[in-house]
Amino acid sequence: MIDDIRKSPLYTIVNPKSIAFFGASNNFGAMGSTCFASMKNLGFEGAVYPVHPKETEVQGYPAYASVLDLPETPDLAVLVMPTRLVCKTLEQCGRKGIRHAIVVSGGFREVGGDGVALEKELIQVTERYGIRFLGPNCIGVANPHHKLNTTFLHYEGSAGHIGIASQSGSFVTQMFNYLARFQQGYSTAFSIGNGANIDLVDCLEYLGACPNTKVIALYVEGIHRGRDFVETARRVALKKPIVALYVGGSETGRKAGFSHTGSMAGPDRLYDGIFRQCGIIRATSVTELYDYCRVLGALPESGGRRTIIQTHSGGPGAAAADALGREGLELAEISKKTSEKLKELMPHTGSIGNPVDITFSKNPLDFFSAIPKILLQEENADMLLVYFLISVEMATRPLKAMGMDETEALAQAEKLMKDLGESFARLQRECGKPVVGFSFRDLSEPVFQALMAEGIPVFSDPKRAARALSALSRYPRLREKIRAAETAN
Repeated sequence: MIDDIRKSPLYTIVNPKSIAFFGASNNFGAMGSTCFASMKNLGFEGAVYPVHPKETEVQGYPAYASVLDLPETPDLAVLVMPTRLVCKTLEQCGRKGIRHAIVVSGGFREVGGDGVALEKELIQVTERYGIRFLGPNCIGVANPHHKLNTTFLHYEGSAGHIGIASQSGSFVTQMFNYLARFQQGYSTAFSIGNGANIDLVDCLEYLGACPNTKVIALYVEGIHRGRDFVETARRVALKKPIVALYVGGSETGRKAGFSHTGSMAGPDRLYDGIFRQCGIIRATSVTELYDYCRVLGALPESGGRRTIIQTHSGGPGAAAADALGREGLELAEISKKTSEKLKELMPHTGSIGNPVDITFSKNPLDFFSAIPKILLQEENADMLLVYFLISVEMATRPLKAMGMDETEALAQAEKLMKDLGESFARLQRECGKPVVGFSFRDLSEPVFQALMAEGIPVFSDPKRAARALSALSRYPRLREKIRAAETAN
């Protein structure tokens, strides 16, 4: 395990102070130009040296005809250029003294034939100069904490706590917007590509030591260093939750993975066993991968299965109860002490069983304060699942009825929604128990955005919420199994 993260070859790759960029130009139809623009867009603060045989200026930066002409030796080289030029370019980088690189260019092992020989040549060149590199056939990296993004899509949202190592660049870049919608973001993101020099194991080890990473996501098409992967994952899982999506278990998935990155996949059951042995939580879809990460990275640990459902509608409460049961979670028993406290706040039409169905609050604000506070203090409960039915429009209506003009009513309603979300999140932090929400309304509503910004995940249906809570409940037990096994040995 890395005792000092700066000793990892990946540290310089995602925290460079200076970059030599190959393949960028003033032609914005070229991928290299798009990647370069993404780096500019995030505001990378280090020195940038575009290298181009003809251009004297690239997107506002002075360009150099050769890497050997640069005024300093950059920390990192990024190559987005024709395959035939990659080895020669890395040879020159080596002569300049550059020891870290990202090779975005494809056309190597993944295409077979001559590509296999080209990748071998690439490895030989880098070994000769001691260059550590990501790729080839990758998208690059994103480290928003360092304002670094070498991928072709602009980074959206803010720096976050999800670290990802992916054998597909798509599930890094194409998730920028997806995560931003849930007020989430990456700590560090690696697109591994063919993994010719730096692979999944190296990235997992780095993310395990990364101080900005609270949860690790893996997109896996095939594991090449099985023993090293197991040993590293077991060590990392003792400190941080790991969620993995494996797509090579079916024949169609195996074929797609091989043509994508040249990865050799194995049977689905084999990977099930590997993940269990490592304490890794397996996701069955991309959506699940990030759902689990949202919960495991943001909420306090649970370890227990007992859950209270808070709702103001019977149908969603029943659907949530069914979803929890299917995931092996339990409905917590509401104690007499809690019931007595709830009676003072709930109408006679409400139900103080579990689900706690409020139907229509005596004071609507109690749904976000007094009632969840009581439920989170219930000693028989480990977690709280809340169904939200609220919107700016619903809050605007009574304000307009009181004579407020529409513009002012809308502004006040939006502020109220944001305040309610923030106060609910503060309550969750004070009580120290995990809270997850779900709603069938648009999650772009201010109240949901405020909740998610403050660390309370909100999902679009009860099944997704229940599965995420199940993952949150499983992780501490998986970790304890690893500890017990190590003690026994």
